[in-house]
Amino acid sequence: MYAEFYGLEGKPFQLTPDPRFYFDSSTHRKAMAYLTYGLSQGEGFIIITGEIGAGKTTLVEHLLEELDRDQYVAAKIVTTNLNADDILKMVAAGFGLDVEGKEKSVLLKDIDRFLTRNHEQGKRALLLIDEVQNLPTKALEELRMLSNFQKGDRALLQSFLVGQPEFRDKWAFDPELEQLRQRVIATHHLQAMTYEETREYILHRLRLVGWKEDPSFTEKAFQKIYEYTQGVPRRLNTLCSRILLFGAIEELHEVTDKVVDDVIADMEQESALATRPLESPSSVRRQVDGAPVAGSSSPAGLSELNAAEMERRLNVLEKYVKVHDETIKAVLDMASVWLGKNGTKNGNKGE
Repeated sequence: MYAEFYGLEGKPFQLTPDPRFYFDSSTHRKAMAYLTYGLSQGEGFIIITGEIGAGKTTLVEHLLEELDRDQYVAAKIVTTNLNADDILKMVAAGFGLDVEGKEKSVLLKDIDRFLTRNHEQGKRALLLIDEVQNLPTKALEELRMLSNFQKGDRALLQSFLVGQPEFRDKWAFDPELEQLRQRVIATHHLQAMTYEETREYILHRLRLVGWKEDPSFTEKAFQKIYEYTQGVPRRLNTLCSRILLFGAIEELHEVTDKVVDDVIADMEQESALATRPLESPSSVRRQVDGAPVAGSSSPAGLSELNAAEMERRLNVLEKYVKVHDETIKAVLDMASVWLGKNGTKNGNKGE
């Protein structure tokens, strides 16, 4: 909806990782430097960690986009809590190998043959494991065993492990991962962005979808956004997407600190309502003309809202409903036209 209102060519703040929106902040630049260094070494493990929403997956996708397909073959795996045998199946499947009904010994031979064939063709095999913190120690040890595949003095597989902060402690201190530690050649922890980087991140994403400074952002708005998100990319995407939606509904062409405050207040109220325990009908509080009904009290938080604020939020809700009604009507109209044409074609066939 807001893309059409502001004349944008797409959604600049979607939550799904997209390498097209990669932003080269100082911490991501350092991470790419370590990844590039790791590639030049051609062996071992490179570990990248970061908080939830720090941009780890986007970084990995950006790396894959940059690779020369004539020189590299890469498999990316997003893990759950897999056991040792399952991780081997995931690796084999990631490289396009058949895993159906195969024992561990057969899978290892298939992977070895695949890696050797790629080496003979002058290609390097890369394995990227995302959400690696989910893997148990035995599964990590299986990955370490795969690093033993080699031809002469050349390793046949190089692995990149990407995960949340808790993985740093796991690989650094788990006594059962000593051999894996010895094969780690580079590691980097993604930090949050600075205020200036946060501002440039927002503008960078907007420009990629044809933004023509509509809406404009005040400096105080940028400051409020940074204070709330602390420079974490996923938080930024969530907040900025809601700001643009709010702006489109309210038909705003400037985002001020007041607008940001209103959106944050709405988001926090939604979060509070989502986590609040359900109440029985007899305990539900109601209000009539701002006064509690006899024998009841006002809902949590409502008594703190003044009439103007309540009216503003009701207006926003009404606009949401109006947009939804228009969307449903448009879909029904399209379906009616399609069914009409389809019915005509079927009728002609029956004549």
